[in-house]
Amino acid sequence: MTQKYLSLTGVCLAAFLLLSFALFAQKRPSKPNVIFIYADDVGYGDLSAYGATKISTPNIDRIGKEGIRFTNAHASSATCTPSRFALMTGKYPWRQKGTGVLPGDASLIIPTNQLTLPAIFQHAGYKTGSVGKWHLGLGENNRQINWNKPITKGPNEVGFDYAFFFPATSDRVPTVFVENHDVQDLNPDDPIEVDYSKKIGNEPTGLENPDLLKLPASPNHGHNNTIVNGIGRIGWMTGGKQARWTDEEIAHVFLSKAGQFIEENSKNPFFLYFSLNDIHVPRMPSTQFKGKSKMGLRGDVILQMDWTVGEILKKLDELKIADHTLIIFSSDNGPVLDDGYADHAVALAKGHSAAGPLRGGKYSAFEGGTRVPWLARWPQGIKPGIVSDALICQIDMMASFAHFFHQKTESEEAVDSFNVLDAMLGKSTIGRSWLIKQGGALSITQGNWKYIEPREGKAVAELTNIETGANPKPQLYDLSKDIGEKNNVADKYPAKVKAMAAELEKVREAGRSH
Repeated sequence: MTQKYLSLTGVCLAAFLLLSFALFAQKRPSKPNVIFIYADDVGYGDLSAYGATKISTPNIDRIGKEGIRFTNAHASSATCTPSRFALMTGKYPWRQKGTGVLPGDASLIIPTNQLTLPAIFQHAGYKTGSVGKWHLGLGENNRQINWNKPITKGPNEVGFDYAFFFPATSDRVPTVFVENHDVQDLNPDDPIEVDYSKKIGNEPTGLENPDLLKLPASPNHGHNNTIVNGIGRIGWMTGGKQARWTDEEIAHVFLSKAGQFIEENSKNPFFLYFSLNDIHVPRMPSTQFKGKSKMGLRGDVILQMDWTVGEILKKLDELKIADHTLIIFSSDNGPVLDDGYADHAVALAKGHSAAGPLRGGKYSAFEGGTRVPWLARWPQGIKPGIVSDALICQIDMMASFAHFFHQKTESEEAVDSFNVLDAMLGKSTIGRSWLIKQGGALSITQGNWKYIEPREGKAVAELTNIETGANPKPQLYDLSKDIGEKNNVADKYPAKVKAMAAELEKVREAGRSH
């Protein structure tokens, strides 16, 4: 009897342990899918989650409500190419020449022999995809791109298993989609040529044929070269007429490709870099959203962007993978309203502050240039409803995910990236202790203090009417009391200015942050 009792007790204990382990395994966060939605030119005040009242972004807001919303998150730079370079490499872009805003025929600026963000996911067994705007160059260094043959270097060579993108920005030629290495729908009898130095071919241009434009261009911005789809572009191109996109369809095309990638990889871990184009000029919403915002074309494309995010959330729900997916929404830099096309964005935005309480915007060394929306949701790993003021930067995604996957980075990899994973997941209120940001002038933030180094130049950019932050004298701001950077207290705290200037120079000369 005793032996039977002991046997029964052992069976029950084993069953209990197995059940407990199974329950623990269910509660323990699994290796999540990761979707990073990288919007273009979305300002800190452009979303209703960040205080916008003239426009509503319920789908993007939902990410923060069901997860975490950051109030002190940053792109590395106040323009697109540098921010994307930092995201992909974990390295400050000002450390490498040629990382400014690239023309559409630029060479690939990411070294193919160095660790990248998507490569970290590949090493962890993920399928990786890049859909949307690229703008990091293509092809061999200093070699002209032949658009009519497979392109030798691009997203695939820096860690993406799949890529569907356009080369630069929607206001730059060539206005075509590329899938992996090939321009899509190209007719070999109508080869593409591209030139950024001189006019080629005899196609109409915005300069010579303004009567053909459906979206007039502002003077002096450069949007007066080859006309495609009734819009003047930067640069000249001929050929490839069958391959050229229609601006009103870009958002739907990218969404379709992103959805397809998610479906095809829903059974295994995946990383999707989904780089939206909507708010970047030329703003040309689909018919579905045209005139819906009462804020003109820029407002309409904000609604289109929010709808796109909503469709991704729906896709995750349909596939029943929402709980296992970390989705992050952020922007590559701050906002700009007048950026080269006469779309009346400034006049129609009356009552809406794209940068919220921040000073400056795109191209600026002030907070409006780099402080951007950042919302994240992962039901298995982030508690809902968190608002965090932890200092984090997109450049930190490399070190943070390397830590998450227990991967070691070599001494020359991700040299400016820090592991702030706990802050990103809302498990800590402490992020970085300091950050260098690029907006023309470099600045360094330490705690509540921000120092902007002296820089010659115009205080207000003539073409965009954005304050640049350029000042021949040092600037120091206490962001805890003065988030709008209205009161320069450099003269009041000379020792603080000296110490922060020395720290900035030390990091610059060291070639690394750690």
